[in-house]
Amino acid sequence: MLPGKSISFVIPMYNESGAIADTIERLTGAAKGLTDDYEIIVSNDASTDNSGAIVDEISRKDPHVKAEHLKKNTKFGGALKAGIYRARKDIIVYTDSDFPIRPEDIREALLLLQGCDMVTAYSKIKKGETFRRVIMSKVYNFLIQFLFRTNIKDINSGFKIFKRKVFKNMRLISESPFIDVEIFVRALKRNFTVKQYPIIFRNREHGKSYISRAPVILRTMTDMLRFKFSRK
Repeated sequence: MLPGKSISFVIPMYNESGAIADTIERLTGAAKGLTDDYEIIVSNDASTDNSGAIVDEISRKDPHVKAEHLKKNTKFGGALKAGIYRARKDIIVYTDSDFPIRPEDIREALLLLQGCDMVTAYSKIKKGETFRRVIMSKVYNFLIQFLFRTNIKDINSGFKIFKRKVFKNMRLISESPFIDVEIFVRALKRNFTVKQYPIIFRNREHGKSYISRAPVILRTMTDMLRFKFSRK
């Protein structure tokens, strides 16, 4: 247990009807082993399947679970942002809606947070990735390092932890997966500290990832350039 600490778990979701109930169940079990004061915020990015209804049904039975429904699909970033803005606890834990981590990873990463303001995971073993995804990831991370000098190994990984104070007065503008970069660039500029945590991510068992769709890639590049040349 983490005495005196409260945790907001934020899960952006899009069309995860096959996984979200299991994710919430597993995350609830993990949360109960960490603190008595927690909330699970599922930020529904205008899903077109019945995953939103599944979350609503669970939330009616469990007051710890809260649904945030977006009217328009934002291609991930807007959903993450909405979940973060709704979070009210001391610590914000973000993970993907297919829950690619172990409960032990959350506990161990939270211990690292005692000496910093943010913890971000990176995969110590690359598995199950197509050649196209590998090339896309390498090109994207090269651009991020070249443009922003974050020195973070996998800035778009599906597991991050923040002290809530990191987001105080932070106005996020990105709607795409580029929001991860924007958060870290803004936070590091304010002298918040970060530690990196190596884990082995679980392979997805249900549904599919939409991160490599052309509209998502285009929106990510647009957000990158917009942030680079307009940030204050």
